[in-house]
Amino acid sequence: MKFDIAIIGGGPGGYTAAEKAAKAGRSVVLFEKEDLGGTCLNRGCMPTKALLHSAETYAALGHAQDLGVQAQEIHYDFAAMHQRKDQVVATLRQGVEKLMKASKVTVVAGQACIQEAGLVTCQGETYEVGDIIIATGSQVSYPPIPGLRLPGVYNSRDILEGGGQNFASLVIVGGGVVGVECATLYRCLGCEVTVLEAADHILPFMDREIAQRLTMILKKQGVKVEAKASVQKIEGTPGAMTVTYTDKKGAEHTVTAQGVLAAAGRKANLEGLFGPDFSLELDRGGIVGDADGRTSVPHVYVIGDAKARNIQLAHVASAQGENAVAAILGQKPALDLSVVPSCVYTNPEIASVGLTEEGAKAAGIPVKTGKYLTGANGKCLIEGTESGYVKLVTDQATGRILGAQMVCPRATDLVGELTLAIQKGITAGELATVIHPHPTFSEMLFGAAESLRAE
Repeated sequence: MKFDIAIIGGGPGGYTAAEKAAKAGRSVVLFEKEDLGGTCLNRGCMPTKALLHSAETYAALGHAQDLGVQAQEIHYDFAAMHQRKDQVVATLRQGVEKLMKASKVTVVAGQACIQEAGLVTCQGETYEVGDIIIATGSQVSYPPIPGLRLPGVYNSRDILEGGGQNFASLVIVGGGVVGVECATLYRCLGCEVTVLEAADHILPFMDREIAQRLTMILKKQGVKVEAKASVQKIEGTPGAMTVTYTDKKGAEHTVTAQGVLAAAGRKANLEGLFGPDFSLELDRGGIVGDADGRTSVPHVYVIGDAKARNIQLAHVASAQGENAVAAILGQKPALDLSVVPSCVYTNPEIASVGLTEEGAKAAGIPVKTGKYLTGANGKCLIEGTESGYVKLVTDQATGRILGAQMVCPRATDLVGELTLAIQKGITAGELATVIHPHPTFSEMLFGAAESLRAE
């Protein structure tokens, strides 16, 4: 069989690339060894958010009396929560399937293997193709901790697929996005949660101030957070697991829980991808690719989590998929990847885009910052939200917005406006001239910009 373009991996990057290429008139074959939608839709982003919504609703009902509402005999049905999650996932997956069918993309189920540039095999069949886009995503990475693969230690897939796993107590090894979102999820359900992070603060890829604020909020919610915690070993059996770790002073501690969640990172999923006579340049286990995804072999591209030193976000993979197709077609990049927002779905939400104050100082860029606290926002007071802020980082000379960090309700929605502002070179002064509706969370953006204009 012959196709213009072969795409290996049916996640956000893969199916986006497939749709764009097919719309451009190219014949496309898409290989997926599990479910269309990839990890994000089936075992990551979407099921996590569905479960978080259920858990946060349950937790909110526990404080309903603070709003003058009497709610009695409140309980949650763990199985029903997962059934609803499965329904959401199934609906979204069916949407991707319909999109591929409507775009006339040939979908092949199975493990694809690149034998050489222009030749892919799958399930005993051989496919001749013009270009290949690798979009195989990532898988859970396990650091060399004794006992990390014992029964009773779970990964994100274990707790998100099917009926999941419920715990009365849980130790989470890793304080990145997966770790803190799962900490929020289980704490909302009343679970005793301990987060152990090896770096000097949780969310190590984000602004230190955000990490400090989230640490404070999580502790207030009852989560135990230990940074600079070096896990030495894990022992026990399911239901009775013991984690031994040393703290920042070198003192040894143990914590016992029903389960342990391994959330210490992810790595490129390249298993079974290359035939015996084919290889690509790799870096730290990922495939090296340029800005448009071109690899060390002509006509072979890489996007998403499979790409070395890449930002592991679904929307980044989707954008890279569009840009890789544009490169194949000889066109300019379809999307600007210089400004990428990051989101964390804790309570309150966290979002960041562009430069942080720390990053600007490290780069020698003189900046001014403006901050607006959630306590001054009417909508935040109405909803009784945790303390947070919106922070803008601007160029000291021009006033252009270079970055933004938020810990507040709907931060993941609000960050889109600031992403646009950074991309278009808008100043804080210009943002402060935009009328935002009242009362809304978006007024916090105006407030942060106004604080800079007033100086």
